[in-house]
Amino acid sequence: MSDRTMTRRDFLRTAGAAAVVASTTPSLFAGDPPGSRATVILIRDRNAVTGKGGPDGEVVCRMLDEAMVELFGVGSPGEAWKSIAGPADIVGIKTNVWKYLRTPVVMEDRMKRGLIGAGVAEENIAVDDRGVLSNPVFQRATVLINARPMRAHHWSGVGGCLKNYIMFTPSPPDYHGDSCADLGALWHLPAVKGKTRLNVLVMLTPQFHCMGPHHFDPEYVWPYGGLLVGTDPVALDAVGLRIIEAKRRLFFNEETPMRPPAKHIVTAENKHHVGVADPGRITLVRIGWKEGILI
Repeated sequence: MSDRTMTRRDFLRTAGAAAVVASTTPSLFAGDPPGSRATVILIRDRNAVTGKGGPDGEVVCRMLDEAMVELFGVGSPGEAWKSIAGPADIVGIKTNVWKYLRTPVVMEDRMKRGLIGAGVAEENIAVDDRGVLSNPVFQRATVLINARPMRAHHWSGVGGCLKNYIMFTPSPPDYHGDSCADLGALWHLPAVKGKTRLNVLVMLTPQFHCMGPHHFDPEYVWPYGGLLVGTDPVALDAVGLRIIEAKRRLFFNEETPMRPPAKHIVTAENKHHVGVADPGRITLVRIGWKEGILI
């Protein structure tokens, strides 16, 4: 993995052209051919998490805006949203409503405002999680946005961008075998394939350990204050996993791999060709707060 700290000027000079192309060429989003590269934006702010452990809405929305400007190599958040969707589009925002660690509502609202500002009709935007298959907007969607928090997961090792699309199948248990190794196959379902234009892996208070299905303990989250933003869900999950594993080493004072192993991330690249898991082909652009970055 190429770990670099860039200024916005540096990033625009080296990656801006590719990012602009990505805004208009579907093959550069999820579903890249083998051998391609991915860029992941990691943005952090020490004030993103309040003293009560919740998100500071103003800070989080500013972080999302800044990360998108960097990702798409444009001059403003408004231009970034226009790189994702326009007046002719119907957009589903796939969120995650797990009661202990959900996608921040302020982020969902910011995404809706950004899309409306890009010309998408409000009635053509929906935010949903468990009801995506029956949601009429998702049924007609031309564009998807994927946003969820990163957490340890009993069946798949971690739950991230890849796993967030499991609600697009009528039978999620079909994907639970072999530590959920084939989650990448979800991204080839007709309701999903070729539609995802933005992935956000929320790392504000990630959960780095669990002890059974749906387990949550505040002892196993921490105020990391970050967002991972990109067009490649595999690359985001690969970076997020490295951060989670680094936190586990610090907390448990020994090497403690995820159990079960998060094998679905590498399998998504090698078998399902959804994106890039290989650290050597991921460029990590780090913005903001560096203390405790873990990567």
